[in-house]
Amino acid sequence: MSTTVSAQGQPVQQAIEKTVFPVLFAISFSHLLNDTIQSIIPSIYPLMKQTFRLSYTQVGLITFTFQLAASLLQPVVGSFTDKKPQPFSLATGMGITLTGLLLLSFVGTYPLVLLSVGLIGVGSSIFHPEASRVAYMASGGKRGLAQSIFQLGGNFGSSMGPLLAALVIVKFGRGSIAWFAVLPIIAITVLYKIGQWYQKHVAERKKSSTLIVAPLQLSKTKITTSVVILLLLIFSKYFYMASISSYFTFYVIEKFHVGEHNAPFYLFLFLAAVAAGTILGGPFGDRFGRKYVIWVSILGVAPFTLALPYVGLFTTCILIVIIGIILASAFSAILVYAQELLPGKLGLVSGLFFGFAFGMGGVGSALLGNLADQKGIEYVYKVCSFLPLIGLLTGFLPNIEGGKKKKQLA
Repeated sequence: MSTTVSAQGQPVQQAIEKTVFPVLFAISFSHLLNDTIQSIIPSIYPLMKQTFRLSYTQVGLITFTFQLAASLLQPVVGSFTDKKPQPFSLATGMGITLTGLLLLSFVGTYPLVLLSVGLIGVGSSIFHPEASRVAYMASGGKRGLAQSIFQLGGNFGSSMGPLLAALVIVKFGRGSIAWFAVLPIIAITVLYKIGQWYQKHVAERKKSSTLIVAPLQLSKTKITTSVVILLLLIFSKYFYMASISSYFTFYVIEKFHVGEHNAPFYLFLFLAAVAAGTILGGPFGDRFGRKYVIWVSILGVAPFTLALPYVGLFTTCILIVIIGIILASAFSAILVYAQELLPGKLGLVSGLFFGFAFGMGGVGSALLGNLADQKGIEYVYKVCSFLPLIGLLTGFLPNIEGGKKKKQLA
């Protein structure tokens, strides 16, 4: 039999397969549960800071520990599963997350807090590369749409953490974290079912066809340079995101004298806006080109980030929603663009970019926490407001969507 491939190295055969929406929605729902658990961590920072008498630097180290554990293993997991798919590793990773969540609910020392969030990070590092692979396999060729659906679940889950923390944990205390064990238990059940579909899908593809991947018509230097630029854009996005997710509650408390119980709702505004904007990036990238989506989503947010430190509470709420919506479209477009640059290395690319995103969030949180201790929380947002200007580097990316060629291999 013959197999058709595109100039991007992606088999055209996949484009005529049906998009498996039940699987996409299931993996997105699992992403929602996973990231809801993750977002509980920064949402309870004011409580943890008071309970353990922590400095901003120590608060930042909690995020750093979580993000480091969630980032370092992801490229390793992705590279390994490129060679040996592990359909049931998704459920296993969620089991590790469950262990960390239960531990976080009753530990009595700061080092054990770090261990707890580290375990949740390890679970995340196993989940993301393989979950992204599932989204790819179920995409039916609509890769941007599939990635956006997958990301939508995660971002919506991230927005739910602060809300749940404000309604439950702040009210009933740290021990109520254990109540949320139901979330990973549900996720394990769903992910086991997805693992069964994944296993069957891989077996069927091995029997039905042999896919030949054609490389991009770009030099290795150009590809490497493009990957570095994409990683710098990830740095810009997630360093700024770290300033919001880790410290925005402190910002509204200190600058606008918002009560501790109400502060998480302002973080919820941002994260809900991120969830709402996520679905735009993938489909727009499929239709208009991912490079243009990256331009808008990174550089286009700069006027709003530059204005944020100098406005009142009401305008802050408006700007934080706009920033969240625009930034949200970036990751899906960047990830699929990178997958097209490096065809045949789906797991490695997914692990590298998810891992780097988590890592930059962790490093950013630690460094910005130290900066807040030294200069104050408002100064942090003045410095971070310039980060989206790194989006100017998008101009150096090749337009790999232009002039797509197809060829038939015997």
